[in-house]
Amino acid sequence: TALTMAPLKTKNICFLFLFLSVVPTLAEVVRSVSDCNEFLLEKTPPRVPGVLESGNILDQNRYKPICQTYKNQRTFVTVYDTKNKIPVFSAYKYRGEGEGRRPPNDWRIEPQLENEDDRNKNMMIGDRKKNYTNQAENTDYRRNRWFDRGHLFPSSHAFTKAAKNSTFTLTNIVPQARTFNQGSWNRMEKCIKCVMDEYCTNNNGVVEGFVVTGAQPSTNNILKNRINIPSHALVSILLLQLQHEDVDIECALG
Repeated sequence: TALTMAPLKTKNICFLFLFLSVVPTLAEVVRSVSDCNEFLLEKTPPRVPGVLESGNILDQNRYKPICQTYKNQRTFVTVYDTKNKIPVFSAYKYRGEGEGRRPPNDWRIEPQLENEDDRNKNMMIGDRKKNYTNQAENTDYRRNRWFDRGHLFPSSHAFTKAAKNSTFTLTNIVPQARTFNQGSWNRMEKCIKCVMDEYCTNNNGVVEGFVVTGAQPSTNNILKNRINIPSHALVSILLLQLQHEDVDIECALG
């Protein structure tokens, strides 16, 4: 099948939506998404009904904003669902062709999700001997034949080596069917990258776009009795300015 997005005929703010079915580092849990608003178009958080409305987290005990930072550099923002143990969304700024290759799969956890009073803001490799109550851990994804660790903010969209490394946190990951993650989803990520490289620039002519990728939890599909397997993913690309008035975009999926 193919997913066709409507033509874009504006030079101002444009939106593209993809709705897809899907079967020492620093980070900080903060009080509000606005604490990391540099990764949002016009510093405005998305509206997620029942989760994030008018910039406010409705259930602050369950949903936690995380300023994802690597070596003292903030790289993107995530709102994390501690009940389903998956991100609600990750938002980031796309700046064009980045440097470096895909980093090694060194998966980390967020210690402040377990203890908000922990002064250690460092993202860290999970302790295999410890069980984590409020987030996924690496063992949740091991020894299964069907699901990959699926990035919401893919390392291929990150501009710097630090940003690429920072995407390898389990707070940026959802379970994705292996065939989907390595097939249609991978092609979609490449398509989005091509679209932004070709059409998305700021007022200085530099490639720049804002991307929000979210996951819709399923009702009863659970990995290892702990991790919700999303039923859908939503990608929103927010472009500051288009290089052409009329753009037809088609991403082949499936």
